Amino acid sequence: MLVAGVLGAAFLAIYSYYHASAGLAKFGGVGPIRTVYFSLLAIHVVMAAVAAILVPIVVFFALKQRFDIHRRLACWALPIWLFVSASGLVVYAMAVHLYPYQAA
Repeated sequence: MLVAGVLGAAFLAIYSYYHASAGLAKFGGVGPIRTVYFSLLAIHVVMAAVAAILVPIVVFFALKQRFDIHRRLACWALPIWLFVSASGLVVYAMAVHLYPYQAA
């Protein structure tokens, strides 16, 4: 679990650095798929912010061997983390591979 936490933190650092220097991918889909994409993106961003706060707290309580609190919070943190991981892949695939922005 510590390795997963370290890898998650490393990904967040690399992802933040990359997007700070390269910018964001524009979504090129039109019609109802835009609503689907931006709804998923909004939920992904909110849940990622929740995970970025919740996961370090869960790890802290595990390291302090406060497993009662750790278990209660981990029951929420794991599904949120898994959702953020999966939805991030879907958002990436939609914006970059399925519906890339093409300037007219």
